[in-house]
Amino acid sequence: MKDRRHDSRPRLRPLRFAAVALAALVVLSLGFALVPAETPAPAGPGFSERARAAALGDALELRAAGQGLASSGAVDSTMADGVVTLLTIQARALQSPSPDVGARGSASPSPVPATPAMGTAELVQALAASGATRVKDAQEADGGLARLLAGTGTAQLLAAGRLAAAAGVPAPQGTALGPDAGASGGASSESPCVAPPAAAESPGPGGPADARQALAAVTAAEQQAIYAYQAALPRLGPAEAGPASEFLGQHKGLAVSAEARLRRACGASVPQQPGYILDGGFLAAPAAGLGRIEAATLAAYGDAVALSQGQDRAWALGALQSTAVRAARWGADPGPVPGLILDVGQLPALRAGDPATASPAAS
Repeated sequence: MKDRRHDSRPRLRPLRFAAVALAALVVLSLGFALVPAETPAPAGPGFSERARAAALGDALELRAAGQGLASSGAVDSTMADGVVTLLTIQARALQSPSPDVGARGSASPSPVPATPAMGTAELVQALAASGATRVKDAQEADGGLARLLAGTGTAQLLAAGRLAAAAGVPAPQGTALGPDAGASGGASSESPCVAPPAAAESPGPGGPADARQALAAVTAAEQQAIYAYQAALPRLGPAEAGPASEFLGQHKGLAVSAEARLRRACGASVPQQPGYILDGGFLAAPAAGLGRIEAATLAAYGDAVALSQGQDRAWALGALQSTAVRAARWGADPGPVPGLILDVGQLPALRAGDPATASPAAS
């Protein structure tokens, strides 16, 4: 008779192997669960934030250079102080709301030397280079920041031209603002309308809510400007009538282009008003009145920059610059950030940690 105990041993071995394997699997799974997963590295700042930080850094460096130029007496102090004041206001507007956000970085670095020891010609070149970079970055930046960058760059380009003229140094090549920028390039009226995407933000209470409304506001502003120029032309002297006639043609081109772009965005046409009420001093001093009209139009183009994209934004950027040039031609002040209405008193003072903030002009 066979012993059954010898028959059970082989059958127990697979069970033992299975038990050991299961125990090992449990231990391994517990080990993996107890090992903490690697924390992903925080994402770096996006293009808009890098563009803002680059603009702030350049404004501070240029401001320090302007202060050094003013103290050296190499250029008229009034002109140098004006550049310093402009850059101070721009730097205050460009500061990030949080002191911990926006380390110096560049979306499109501009060739601004790190040292403030610049001569007049070097400062003119650096101002123009910074201005061109800001306008370029505005093409890709997010809405509200695009408007801020566009206005900052436009004002810097204008300041470079004024400083060059005052100091008798050559104006930078390839960065000067042309008076007819943005006056052409209208969208084809035969193109089917394409509704723009919903706006990410509104420019403010009561302001346009999307690109269509911004283009409609631009069209209305251009219609009023055409009326004003037509009223002013017979009252201007020969030296002013020539530029006014040229500017009238630019406004007509801008109005046609804005209307075409509005139709392209599926917006309703803006009816032409039979007339506009001009302020009491307009007919007595039409050149100054035209300056006020041009300066008032800047806000509409600032909204168009903030709320449009692609080719429409590129067109609005050019039109913003040309409007600022015309306003300056008639003696009006386009402001430190053309296209953006700033309450300078509400801007934060420059932070103590930033370069060149010890000057009384910093706040």
